[in-house]
Amino acid sequence: MAILTSPRSLDRNGPPSSPPAAGGRRRSLVVEWLGHPQASYFLVLVPTLLLLALGSMMVLSASSVYAFVKFGDAYYFVKRHVVFLLLGGLAAWYLGRSSPRRLKIIGWGALAFAFIMQLLTFTSLGFAKNGNRNWVDIGFGLGRVQPSEFAKLAIVLWGAAILASKHKLLDRPKHLLVPFVPVSLLLIGLVILQRDLGTGMVLGAIVVAVLWFVGAPWRLLGAMLGSVGVVVAALVATSASRMGRILGFLNQDLDPLGVNHQPIKAMFALASGGWWGLGLGASRQKWGGLVESHTDYVLAVIGEELGLVGTLLVLALFLTLGYAGFRVAMRSDIRFCRYASAGVTSWLMIQTLVNIGVVLRMIPVLGVPLPLLSYGGSALLANLCGIGILLACARQEPQARTFATRRRRRQRKAKVSTIVPAEMGTLRR
Repeated sequence: MAILTSPRSLDRNGPPSSPPAAGGRRRSLVVEWLGHPQASYFLVLVPTLLLLALGSMMVLSASSVYAFVKFGDAYYFVKRHVVFLLLGGLAAWYLGRSSPRRLKIIGWGALAFAFIMQLLTFTSLGFAKNGNRNWVDIGFGLGRVQPSEFAKLAIVLWGAAILASKHKLLDRPKHLLVPFVPVSLLLIGLVILQRDLGTGMVLGAIVVAVLWFVGAPWRLLGAMLGSVGVVVAALVATSASRMGRILGFLNQDLDPLGVNHQPIKAMFALASGGWWGLGLGASRQKWGGLVESHTDYVLAVIGEELGLVGTLLVLALFLTLGYAGFRVAMRSDIRFCRYASAGVTSWLMIQTLVNIGVVLRMIPVLGVPLPLLSYGGSALLANLCGIGILLACARQEPQARTFATRRRRRQRKAKVSTIVPAEMGTLRR
């Protein structure tokens, strides 16, 4: 007997399904990969490793001439960079395997360390560089440490611990602000007393970002931003060097051999790179024109040697890292991990935007390094500690915890099966 199908049922069921297009398959694979329990972990790890590899290569390229002229060793800076890279890698590995409870304890230790080191800058151990007394000579052949870099880590980690412990009271402004804001302002005040306004502004932006993510009302954030703006304006108006930077930014033809020397050379480097760059190691500005080529202006050397393509690759890696960090914050069901990952990501992204803005002459010079890429032992060590916190929080995502538990169970069963025969196991059951 023939089965008749009405036109309506044909319309409802539709024609036989056709194989998906190539673009659809690619999208489905991406969606499937992003849905993996460990996707966030590798989204943090892979861009970090690529940025570190690129940073080491560019530090070698950008600093070789200056290092040879000053120290007689073209590898002077890159060797020190690798030492701090290894130390930071060990710290990131340890923090990445730490539990939230351990990270909270480390946060209190980081806060105490930051305060002690900040106070040491005002003693005989303090060291001034470029007009800023923000270095501590620790001796024993270990060189100098910049405590303000670890203040960023302390504010994020300790702040996350405090805010997570008071989550039931955060709807009250008093508990939202105290003690997080006063302690943070004290650290920021010590940094400003060291005459490092750029780092102080980054620290203030991190505090505001953490409060915003926690859920602070807009009127409170607006009042804080307004107060910060007034303080910054007063500090700029009372300092001749800071006013010079502002005037140099407003008039980019002013004092090309002084306040605008570095910004002009950075733009020359970016412009001469073109699409594909001059080639690795072929930078012209590193031969004396761009003095800070391996530190604050390493992006300019990247643009000169690797071109616009290399610069966009760097931006893509930072965007991926930022997406991964906020993804961890949004997916976490542990308040501490949520606040800590949001704070670390805000810190890295804010500092990245500031550095890029300075290199592109979109904002005045602030003396802020590019995370994971610029030369600087203290900054690199602090950045990698932040990456370790992100990795630890990524491991604490609900799906990641379930996946890790199942894998451990399978591993234990596999070990038991290799020792106990299957028949014996069956008899025991």
